[in-house]
Amino acid sequence: MNDLWSYLRTNGDDVFTALVQHIWLALAPVTIAFVLALPLGALVQRYGPVRHIALTAGSVIYTVPSLALLLLLPGILGTSVLDPLNVIIALTLYSLALLVRTTADGLDAVDPTVLQAASAMGYRPVRRWLTVQLPLAMPVILTGLRVATVANVSMVSVAALIGIGGLGQLFTRGFQLGFYLPPIVIGLILSVALAVVADVFIVAVQRRLTPWARAGAR
Repeated sequence: MNDLWSYLRTNGDDVFTALVQHIWLALAPVTIAFVLALPLGALVQRYGPVRHIALTAGSVIYTVPSLALLLLLPGILGTSVLDPLNVIIALTLYSLALLVRTTADGLDAVDPTVLQAASAMGYRPVRRWLTVQLPLAMPVILTGLRVATVANVSMVSVAALIGIGGLGQLFTRGFQLGFYLPPIVIGLILSVALAVVADVFIVAVQRRLTPWARAGAR
């Protein structure tokens, strides 16, 4: 513990900068993917042929190793290897591959009789989707968002292997110093804490957005 506190006193600014970079690189992609996944998931859920193509493409993307994708994107995009945009795009693709599937599954899980009742009450398709179908699908969608968020927090660390910031820098620094434990342990603790805080926040948002689910459980 003394070594940890000593390392933090000496390198506190670097650790804080790495944490801020990690938060940005992890949460920006999942936010972008969540916004894109809602209309794409609705499209996939509505049209069978599109569903097969989109879900197959998503499965293929998810099997590509993250380090390989980070090294491929600069050649495709014409960016620098050290450009954080590569990480943003790579993690957005991974998150989108997961969230499109969970969005479609959540929309599928809504009871058709509820949608029929909404139509009988005069709800137009767009209004019915926004005010009935999407809210009822939110528990499944947000479960996928929790998985994608935690996965992103973990995968951002891989970017340190090619010199991009984040808590992964603490891991590489520890190994470069002959397996010096303080930066490795601090990076691990902060990564786990960030994942837990993000997960708890999404759960709180889910409880706020779906009060009927709590009422049903009681």
